[in-house]
Parts: sequence; structure tokens; C-alpha cells
Amino acid sequence: MNRWRHDPLWQAVGMLGVRPARAAWAVLAGSAGLGSAVALAAASAWLIARASQMPPVMTLTIAVVAVRTFGISRGVLRYLERLASHDVALRGMATLRARLYDRLAARDPGSLMALRRGDLLARVGADVDSVGDVVVRGLMPIAVAVVVGAGSVALVGAFLPAAGAGLALGLLLAGGVAPWWAVRAARTAEARSSHARARLSATTLTLLDGAAELRVSGRFDAVLGELRDTEAELARATDAAARPAAVAVAIGPLAVGLAVLVSLRWGIPATTAGALDPVELAVVVLTPLAAFEAASLLPGAAVALLRSRQAARRVIELMEPSPEGAPAPMPAAPVGRPHPAPSPEPTPNAHLVARGLACGWAGRPVLQGIDLELHPGRRIAVVGPSGAGKTTLLLTLAGLLPPLAGEVRLDGTPIHALPRDIAARSVTMTAEDAHVFDTTVLENLRVARGDVTAAQAVSALASVGLDAWLAGVPDGLDTMLGLDATRMSGGERRRLLLARALLSPGPLLFLDEPTEHVDTGAADLLAGLLDGRLTPGRGVVVVTHCSGIEAADEVIWLDRTGSVRARGPHRELLAGPDGSEYRSAWRGEDPGER
Repeated sequence: MNRWRHDPLWQAVGMLGVRPARAAWAVLAGSAGLGSAVALAAASAWLIARASQMPPVMTLTIAVVAVRTFGISRGVLRYLERLASHDVALRGMATLRARLYDRLAARDPGSLMALRRGDLLARVGADVDSVGDVVVRGLMPIAVAVVVGAGSVALVGAFLPAAGAGLALGLLLAGGVAPWWAVRAARTAEARSSHARARLSATTLTLLDGAAELRVSGRFDAVLGELRDTEAELARATDAAARPAAVAVAIGPLAVGLAVLVSLRWGIPATTAGALDPVELAVVVLTPLAAFEAASLLPGAAVALLRSRQAARRVIELMEPSPEGAPAPMPAAPVGRPHPAPSPEPTPNAHLVARGLACGWAGRPVLQGIDLELHPGRRIAVVGPSGAGKTTLLLTLAGLLPPLAGEVRLDGTPIHALPRDIAARSVTMTAEDAHVFDTTVLENLRVARGDVTAAQAVSALASVGLDAWLAGVPDGLDTMLGLDATRMSGGERRRLLLARALLSPGPLLFLDEPTEHVDTGAADLLAGLLDGRLTPGRGVVVVTHCSGIEAADEVIWLDRTGSVRARGPHRELLAGPDGSEYRSAWRGEDPGER
């Protein structure tokens, strides 16, 4: 029992949340469907053999009706079994994926960031699907085969016990030896192909997302070669698994032949001796041909179990707690002042304090010496060159990355130690590459808060300058945005992410380059975030390069080494000893704007 409890497949299957009643209905429908096939073979054999004796037609009526009934019910029950089993599987996949997302949200983000994006995508996508598939391709066929096999042996044994024993032996050969052979031979190949599929997904995503960067760095051909090598390894693993699978499949017909020969070997003498009617002999000999239909699915079911176990292991690893530590182009947005932002639902005050903070990755600091205090109503702009550690600072302040030194406290508690759901009630962060889902505009905005109404969504979009865009799309808030907002420009996408952040209930907002790619009105949009027009009553930290930061209560100016060059209100920095350099940095992104 302890072994089953620690088996990754059964742990993952337990997380599918399968209801026993639904599973029992699926097994019952599947067993009845295949049972109808066996009964059809038996009734047909009896009818043909009895009709050859030319009895009165009335004696064949029941058999004729039975053949028609079993023929019709076979198809109907199989259809019902498909509905029931796929309903169980799809519900289970949705439940497991939701639980996986909950676990991921509770994990230390630093451990997740060590995974390649393609590998993470494969685990939450294909691997979860493989675990759900085990219901349809593995567990259900096994349960159905056991039920139908036992019923077939009982049916044949009722006519001739020796033939029933022969059928049981054949079913054990086809349903036991063949799957064992297939699993034993395919285990190594499947392990190789599982890792190869993960590498294939990760490398493909790297090529798709970073083709331009790889070409500039001269690594495109090397990564493409890695993709080809992975494909070749996957092909070799598939070929290696195909040969033993063919042997396992061949065992099935051999088992059928064995069962028929045993039936003939004992049935003919029994018929000659008068112990078995000739019509019954036909039933005994022909019924096994249909009985093996269920057993023929078992080698594939065994391989499906193996594949699902490999996938389940990867899913469980991801769920384990981590150790501590094309529409028409958008009309130009108005340059004037933005619309007032919709007020979020009332939230409790939050006080965030960072002292002696050093931020970085894998133990290597990229930014250090940060002291910061944020509460609702206070607004801070963090500026500096690319690579200075601005995004890393936001991740650390939001509790998504553990500090290398110092501490970040939210209402007196280290934010990194808080459960993610509790921290998320106070802190909202919108990253530069935040995801836009392949769904409607409204549902993308509801990522921030599930009860966002259509009116609130329209108001939020208008506040960030997307009202003209919304009026120009075909279905308004119900417009599908495509995979990661492929139907929006870069500036429109950034405005949408900003509207989503404004709809969140958290009193503290961390915004990473909120106006990047915004061509018209970027400075005024940024000013609206920092002077309170768009963020009334909220604390805001904005990472930016652009002008428009004059309204910030404090500007933290970073240099290329990841140190604080200067800090204070914008006017004081202009008047300070480094005022000329600060002015150049302030205007450097858009010198024509002033």
C-alpha cells in the first residue's frame, strides 16, 4: 500500500478528482458495449449453426432479434462509453491543471525561473494531458477487459469447462504477457523519448521566441542543430519502441488461435460423445474471436500507463514544495490628459519597507544598497540604464524573488515568507512580458479581478487610452485577442496590461516599463500613474526609462553597476551636483519631447 501511495502516477491520478460514480458509469458502458460484441458473436454462431439444421422459422425468431439487438446496442453503448470516459478524463485534466496552477502560485518563483519556459509549458500542457489520457487509454480499457474477459470465460465455460479454461489461458497470454512484454521493452525507450520531447518543446520555444537575438549572437545555427539532434533522438526512441510493440501485438492473434484450437480439441470429442450439442460447439469455437477484442487493447493500455507515469513524475516534481530560499490599426491615442481611472474595490492599507536590499540571481547580486518605503498614496519612479537591475528589484519587492541580502517586509512580515495568496491581496505586479491569454478582452481583464463588470472594463480601457481601439474592434469586449495578443500592436498590448493592473484590488502596484512601445501620449500616461489620476489612493513603483516622472514623490536613479546614483524628488535631482547628467538621462529616451 505504501508503494502505491508514493507512485507518481497514482498521486497524479488522485489529483484528477475523478468521481467514482462517473468512473463506474464509464466502465459499465464500456463493458456493456464490448459485452454486446461478445454476445453478438455467440448469438450469431448459434443462429447460423441452428439455421443449418433447417428448423421451423419460429424457433429462430428470438435469436434473430437478439442478433439485431446486440448489433445495435454495441454501437450505442460504445458511443455512450466514449462520452462517459472522455467526460471523466477532460474534467480530470481541468481539475489537475487548476491544482497545478495553485501549487505553482504557492511555490518559490526563483525555483520555477530555473526551468526553461518550453519545459514548463510541456509540463503544464502535454504532461497533464498524458496523465488525463491514462483514464481513457489505460485504466478504463483494463477495467473493461477484466469485466468482459471474466464474463466471456464464464459463458464459454458454461457450455464446456475445458474450452473456458483454454479461453482463460489465451486471455491471460494476450492480456498479461503481451502488455508485460510491451512495457518491459518500451520502458527505456519511453524514458528517453519523454526527456527528448521536453527538450524538443523547450528548444522550439527558444527558437520561436528568440530567433532575432540568436541570430545577432551567432547561436541560431547551433540551437537549430540542437533541435535536429533532439528530433533524431526522438525518432530513434520511437523506432526502438516500435519493434517490441509489434511483438506484443503479434501475441494477441497467437492467443486467439490457441483458444480456438483448445476449443476444437476438447469440443469435437465432447460433441462426438453427445456431451455437447453441435450448435453449442459453434458457440464455443466462435465466441473467443470476439472475446479477445478487449484483450487486444491491453498492450496499448500498458504502454499508456508507462507514458503517463513518466508524465506524472514530471508533474509531481513541479508540484512539490520548493525549499526555502489583425483588425484595423488603432487610431492615434489622444495626447491630452487620460480619463479618470475606475476605482478598485476597497482594500486594506499596506506598508512595504525594504532595508539594505540586495537583489540578484543564483547568488549573484545585480543591484544592492536599496532602502525603500511604500504605502498607499506614495509613488516612486525607478530609472536607469538597461541591465541596472530595475526588473530584478521589482520582482524582489513583490516577493517573487528572494533577496540576497537585507529584507522586504509587508506590514511587518517578510514578504518572501508570506503565502502567495496573502501577498497578492496587497501587491500587484505587471511584468514587462506579462501574458495576454487567447480569449476575449473582458476575460483578460478579469485576470486581475474575477468580478470585473463590462462597465468597469470599458472605463479601465478608456483610462489608458484604449477607448478608440475598443470602438474599432468588431466585437467590443468580446473580441478574441489571439495567442499572446497577436491581434494587437505592442503599444496596445502594453495599455491592455496596464488596464488589467489598474483593475486589480491590491493597494500597492509595481509596474515594469508600463509605457514601453506606446508611441503617442506615453509621457502623459506615465504622469497619470505617478500623480494619482490613474492610481488614486494607491502606492506605486514604476520602472521606466521615459520622461513623465516629474510627479513622482521620489525618483531612484540607478547606474550601470546596479548601485543607487542618486535619489530624491525630480526637481532636487535636477538641481543636484549630478543635475546635468540626470537631465541627460531623463531626456535621453525622448529628447524631442522637451
